[in-house]
Amino acid sequence: MGLGFQTVTHPQPLGPDARPPITAHPATGGAVQEFLAGFRLLLRGLGLYVSNPRLMLLGLIPALISGVVYLAAFGTLFYFISDIAAAITPFADGWEEGLQEVVRLAVAVAVLGVVVLVGMLTFTAITLVIGDPFYEKISEAVENRYGGVPNEIDLPWHTSIRLSLADSIRLIGLTVLCGIPLFLLGFIPLIGQTVVPVVGGLVGGWFLAIELSGFPFYRRGLRLADRRRVLRAHRPAALGFGVGVFVCFLIPLGAILVTPAAVAGAALLSRRALGFPIEHGGQRVN
Repeated sequence: MGLGFQTVTHPQPLGPDARPPITAHPATGGAVQEFLAGFRLLLRGLGLYVSNPRLMLLGLIPALISGVVYLAAFGTLFYFISDIAAAITPFADGWEEGLQEVVRLAVAVAVLGVVVLVGMLTFTAITLVIGDPFYEKISEAVENRYGGVPNEIDLPWHTSIRLSLADSIRLIGLTVLCGIPLFLLGFIPLIGQTVVPVVGGLVGGWFLAIELSGFPFYRRGLRLADRRRVLRAHRPAALGFGVGVFVCFLIPLGAILVTPAAVAGAALLSRRALGFPIEHGGQRVN
C-alpha cells in the first residue's frame, strides 16, 4: 500500500487465540452528537460509493440478485397480509366488523413489522455472502483511502464467507428473539402502531450496523463478539449509522442501491470506533 504496512496471511479460521488485544476508542461527544456523526458516516459512504463508478457497479450486482428475490417475497406477503391476519385471529370471526378490523389491522402491522425487521437483516446477510469479494473490495478501498490497516490479516475468500455466514446466523437469531416481544406488543392498539415501529427501527439499525461492519473487523482478526463490544462503546454513533441504513432500506429499491454505500460507511464507522483516522492525513488515535 506504500505506507509501510505489512500484510500478514492468516489461512486458518479466526479463533479466540488469534484475536489481537483491542480496545474501543472512547466516544468524545454527547449521545445526539454521536448519533448524527454516525448518520454522517453513511452519507460519506454514499459519497465515496457514488464517486467510484466501478465499485458502484460491482456492488450493485449481488444486491440486485438478492433484491429481486426479496421484492417478490415481500410483494407476496403484502398481497396476502389480510388473509394472514385473519388466520392468526380466528377468535375475532364473530366480533363486530369495526372491532374485528381494528384487531386484524394491529395484527397485520405487527406481522409486517417483524418480517421487515428480520427481512432487512437476512437480506443484508445474504447479499454480503453472495457479494463477499465485491464488498470486501469496497471496504478495503475505503480503508486504504485513509491509511489502511497495520498488520492486516488476509483471509481466503472461502474462510471469509464461512465466518460471515456463521456470524450472520447468530445475528439473525438475536434479531428473531428481539422480534418476538415486538410482535406481541404490536397487538396493543396505538402503542403497536407508534412506539413499536420506532423501537423496531432502533433494533434493526443496531443489528445492521453490526452486520455491515464485519469486513473491517475480520481484516483485523476480530470476530462478532469483538464487533459487538467495540460498537457498544459507540452505540449512539452505531445507531445513527444503522438507523440511517434501516430508513434507506424502507424506500423502494433502497436496499439494492444503498447496500454497497452502507458497506463503505461501515468501514468508516469501524475505523472511527477503533481509533483509526477517517480523514486524509489523520493519525491513529491512541
